[in-house]
Amino acid sequence: MQLTLIPQDAPFSAPQRAWLNGFFAGLLHMGGSSGGAAAPEAPAAQEENYPWHDPAMGLDDRLKLAEGRPVEDRLMAAMAQLDCGACGYLCRTYSRAIADGSEADLTRCVPGGPQTARTLKKIVKESPAPVAVTVNGAAASPKAQATGYDRDNPYPAPLLAVKPLNKPGSAKDTRFVALDLAGSGLTYEPGDSLGVYPQNCPDTVARIIHAMQLSGNEPVAVPGASGLVPLHEALLSYRTITAVDETLVMTLAERAADREQARALRELAANEAALSRFDLLDLLLEYPSARPRPVELIDALRPLQPRLYSIASSLKAHRDEVHLTVGVVRYELDGRPRRGVASTFFAERSEPGRRVRIFIQKSHGFRLPVDPATPIIMVGPGTGIAPFRAFLQERRVLSGPSGGGNWLFFGDQHEATDFLYKHELDRYVAEGLLTHLHTAFSRDTEQKVYVQHRMLENAAELWSWLDRGAHFYVCGDAQRMAGDVDRALHRIVAEQGGMDESAAKLYVAAMAKAGLYQRDVY
Repeated sequence: MQLTLIPQDAPFSAPQRAWLNGFFAGLLHMGGSSGGAAAPEAPAAQEENYPWHDPAMGLDDRLKLAEGRPVEDRLMAAMAQLDCGACGYLCRTYSRAIADGSEADLTRCVPGGPQTARTLKKIVKESPAPVAVTVNGAAASPKAQATGYDRDNPYPAPLLAVKPLNKPGSAKDTRFVALDLAGSGLTYEPGDSLGVYPQNCPDTVARIIHAMQLSGNEPVAVPGASGLVPLHEALLSYRTITAVDETLVMTLAERAADREQARALRELAANEAALSRFDLLDLLLEYPSARPRPVELIDALRPLQPRLYSIASSLKAHRDEVHLTVGVVRYELDGRPRRGVASTFFAERSEPGRRVRIFIQKSHGFRLPVDPATPIIMVGPGTGIAPFRAFLQERRVLSGPSGGGNWLFFGDQHEATDFLYKHELDRYVAEGLLTHLHTAFSRDTEQKVYVQHRMLENAAELWSWLDRGAHFYVCGDAQRMAGDVDRALHRIVAEQGGMDESAAKLYVAAMAKAGLYQRDVY
């Protein structure tokens, strides 16, 4: 049956009309498309069966969508939905591994953090066998490759450079990081991420050991280490000390000599909101009678997971190098300064020449178009610019200004201090490689202006690029920016395309299905 769902006078090009007819027919199980065009393949199972698989959606909303579903679906809904690979799996395969008992470590979802780990543990406890119940056991990760380096066998890359990207006076601290890949055999493509195994802050480790009234030389066994290692090394390189969970707090409660402190710790273990304000040192200082043996402490702490950073370079432009754009995390909580583990590892504790354990995490869909003549629109405020620097470098080598159009939306706080990679981007504009560069510096104007506002200001041309088949990319904060950009995109499609809200929603969904709308958000 030949069906036409999109009117001939609808504001779509002929290829778009044909594609959308096939797509919508497939959704409605009508089997057919206009003009005899072959209907696209059915939506991937992930899109069809996992409506919570959206990193911009909150945890509670994701769990609600998975209510009444099999345990592996509810486990998947608790994860960060990034398919970033930091856990060694995809969200779907990690949840299945937990559900069938082959994966015992519930702490591998780095972007989801303690909130995801706690939710996974709750689902596991409420589920029948064969779901695994060990929370901090040895990781049963996918097998390492026979040769080469990967997550389970990271490469010790020499650090080439760590340089500030913000100018003096900025409220932010963003660093350019370069690592040497010469001789490693590691390769990557724009859109991939770099996994980094950092070390914890040595000063904090020293304070923990002092609070425990230990020397730090006590031998302990740690999964992933060869043989016994000193307690100091275990805390520095193998265990998470900046966040705590119920397992750790209950271990402290069991060893607390003071009954009142033991009672308080048991109450704390049941209070998820309160747990999020503590790290290991906080607990040791506040509950001085709770002193487990070194081996008990190490067993109760979660493994130190790798951090993933979007790669900010093209291997074609920088042979044997990989670049990162790292936002340094520093803040104060309860009178104590806190620091991001990996970001301050680079910014404060690493000098050129130091070896950093890394691996390449291949992208599961965040990629440049195969045809360099295809136009691309990139939205990347702050450190979200990282993969788009790689995209532009790649296209500069492959086709230069003669290739497809390249349009970048970048934003940050102040133009004078926070315009990351300004000289490089200005050069690309002068060369003709960067067709459009629209910026939004939110603190430079009385009314805050963000990248989504710049999109709306250029709605007509943005729609014309989409009509030409442009790929639309977003990188950066999942909780606010990505949602704001998504809403702006839907509005542009609706207003410029003359559609109602439901039609615009279907159009954007079709873009995502076809790989024309890709997000790398965290």
